Amino acid sequence: MAKPVSIEVWNPCGKYRVVSTKPMPGTRWIDLLVQQDCRVEICTQKKTILSVEDIIALIGDKCDGVIGQLTEDWGETLFSALSRAGGRAFSNMAVGYNNVDVNAANKYGVAVGNTPGVLTETTAELAASLSMAAARRIVEADEFMRAGLYDGWLPHLFVGNLLRGQTVGVIGAGRIGSAYARMMVEGFKMNLIYYDLYQATRLEKFVTAYGQFLKASGEQPVTWKRAASMDEVLREADLISLHPVLDKTTYHLVNKERLSMMKKEAILINCSRGPVIDEVALVAHLKENPMFRVGLDVFEDEPYMKPGLAEMKNAIVVPHIASASKWTREGMATLAALNVLGKIKGYPIWHDPNKVEPFLNENSLPPAASPSIVNAKALGSIHPLKPVNYVGVLVNVSTANFRVPCRFACFKAMSRRG
Repeated sequence: MAKPVSIEVWNPCGKYRVVSTKPMPGTRWIDLLVQQDCRVEICTQKKTILSVEDIIALIGDKCDGVIGQLTEDWGETLFSALSRAGGRAFSNMAVGYNNVDVNAANKYGVAVGNTPGVLTETTAELAASLSMAAARRIVEADEFMRAGLYDGWLPHLFVGNLLRGQTVGVIGAGRIGSAYARMMVEGFKMNLIYYDLYQATRLEKFVTAYGQFLKASGEQPVTWKRAASMDEVLREADLISLHPVLDKTTYHLVNKERLSMMKKEAILINCSRGPVIDEVALVAHLKENPMFRVGLDVFEDEPYMKPGLAEMKNAIVVPHIASASKWTREGMATLAALNVLGKIKGYPIWHDPNKVEPFLNENSLPPAASPSIVNAKALGSIHPLKPVNYVGVLVNVSTANFRVPCRFACFKAMSRRG
């Protein structure tokens, strides 16, 4: 039998049992589940990453749905356990689902949700922040100052890169890549070169219009170029930000050979997926090229870094915080909860997983739909043909009546609702 797992319970008498493997930001996601007669159990185990055994203990013998995290291994074992417990819904609190064996979920008839649409601007902002910090050597200068080493202005002290008028390269011009490109083009008047399998028409129109505005104002207009290959971006750009999906074609997309193509003082940013960069090759390149700089939010063997990376002064490393704004993380929690709730209640799938504003408006009830189910087609789920307007006021659930926290020292796998 699995070891007991500590939990916190909301609405103990709820009809449907929904488990969250982690406490999540905000309380709206709890309120929405409780309003629909869900008993919500939140794991409070003091563990960064739960094991498969821990999650099996949480699922128990009766569970309608689970909200999980990107760090968990959702494969055959967990989907089998969830199916045996009567569950038909799982949602990552993340846009990515590399941790999920979707085929296994399909086998057991479990819907797999994710949370796109809510973290576009937040992720792009962090990529822009890393770009500026790397260009102006902010982290190095901060450490220098805190160490008490500053004893006066010097002409060569922490000289970095000017972004204005340089070329920003974007590999993967989807929602996040395009948002980042717009920030850098408009914010720093950078020229754009991008590579994507699909033409980023809206991005091109934006850069064209901004260039015309600058020209009309008597300034040098910005330009854009769609590269024929990724290598063209690496060779020409002064600042490159990676925004591809992770699959077998993008694994180690940036390797020793491609790093050697880049300018010696180039800046490389990655807020997408860690394995798109060969981290061993990157460490070697950073050692050999001290003016080459990187900003990384994700890592090849997360949560670990390859040996030597932590010692590199020309690397800025942050712990996977691209989506870590209050609004975004609370929105992700809400979307993940509504994915699970939608499957439990038999709702259709929302028409566009990237247009999630109706679900995030705290002044009205969310649509009666699952925001984003990645295996909807495989499961034969219904998609509405067009958006439906749902009118209502979100009632603030009374803590006294519904959100009654019942804290237990432990929770046995055989526990039931009640």
